[in-house]
Amino acid sequence: MVKVQRGDIMEPLSIQSYSQENDPERSLIQKKLTWFEDQKLGVIFHWGLYAEAGIVESWQLSEEDEWARKPVAWREDVKELQRDYWNLIETFNPTEFDPKEWARLCRQAGFKYMIFTTKHHDGFHLYDTQESDFKVGGSRSPYKGDIYRDVVEAFRDEGIAIGAYYSKADWYSPDYWVDNGTKKGRRANYDTLLEADRWERYVQYVHRELEEITQNYGQTDILWLDAGWCGKGREDLRMDELAEKVRKTNPDLLIVDRMMGGRHENYVTPERRIPRVQEIPNQTWESNIPLGRDWGYVPTDRYKSSQEIISLVIDVVTKGGNLLLGVGPKPDGTFTEESKKILNDLGQWLTVNGEGIYGTRAISDLTDDRQWKVTKKETYYYGFYEWPKGCTSPKELVFSKQDVEGHPIKGIWTLDKGEIVDFKEKGTDYLLTLPKRDYAWDIIALKIEIS
Repeated sequence: MVKVQRGDIMEPLSIQSYSQENDPERSLIQKKLTWFEDQKLGVIFHWGLYAEAGIVESWQLSEEDEWARKPVAWREDVKELQRDYWNLIETFNPTEFDPKEWARLCRQAGFKYMIFTTKHHDGFHLYDTQESDFKVGGSRSPYKGDIYRDVVEAFRDEGIAIGAYYSKADWYSPDYWVDNGTKKGRRANYDTLLEADRWERYVQYVHRELEEITQNYGQTDILWLDAGWCGKGREDLRMDELAEKVRKTNPDLLIVDRMMGGRHENYVTPERRIPRVQEIPNQTWESNIPLGRDWGYVPTDRYKSSQEIISLVIDVVTKGGNLLLGVGPKPDGTFTEESKKILNDLGQWLTVNGEGIYGTRAISDLTDDRQWKVTKKETYYYGFYEWPKGCTSPKELVFSKQDVEGHPIKGIWTLDKGEIVDFKEKGTDYLLTLPKRDYAWDIIALKIEIS
């Protein structure tokens, strides 16, 4: 379980109880969901003015989210912070941004789909919207271009599927945060029922922007909607109507109305954690975890080790989920050296072990304390075993018959080099004799053929 330290993590309204079988669009998206479950590994980019400031995304703007301004706020006075933050549009100018290099690094790392932040809660657009001038390429922006279009085209060229992140909240919009003297938090700071005309303007604004994103940039596979407090109740965005609009040119589009539950959360996204076995959702799911502590670029960030990332991949995939890893580009448009090293190491490991990751499914008998983590595909099972760092690699290992769901084993090989692994039955287990060598990342990965 990944420990959560931040105040932006929201609990889902429902993660286990909803069935989408009777939803009108089910026949359109069922094949797409199967495709998604095969992909296993995605990357999400959080990038924008918060990278220029070097702070935890745009959360410091919210006066009620005091956790984001600890231990030290970017500016002591919140009003000054908001003013200076929004003025960063005048200095955000990623002169080293090379989308083709991003796509190359991500393809080599083994990512199969990409989610890009078109707009975070701060309202700053990284695509060429016609609904706001608060965007790259706008009148105050020194960068002239459509960053999202460049990213989309580069990643498509590398064969990586396309997803768009979009925050349903917009703190820059005068129809979401009203200058009425009230303390501003993550929600709209006025009564949307009493000011119905204002809220209707905001609803239409969101609808038109999402139509732009899903209709002006070619095939879109995933629409990843954030701000899980916005969309129902007093902030009703009329999602049924919106879904019809965004699927106009993408009929099988997967909509991920995060943390909202119900019809328009086509798959669920536990954040910064991997579910325990008893918590595994009853629908398609994806854990999302950043390479460091934060989603966007923060100069003082601490990154996970490459081995930790690979362990996360194995844990998520063997439980039947996908893993979405977060990369926060620097203000100049380049990746940090720490990110590049992790992506390189991950790609090298997947080059030789990816057969046991992509296109696989979880076994039926899962436990949290299992020694082996196992996937299956066609007539093969794939076993991953990790031992404590620094220990001598074992010569023999016990493998339970339950891990191949009771099937007789025909043969076993190391996944990376194809070396034969000798085995013999021992009661309810198999005793495996491993080839003598050092194993990559203290992980043994085996391919197991069943009769």
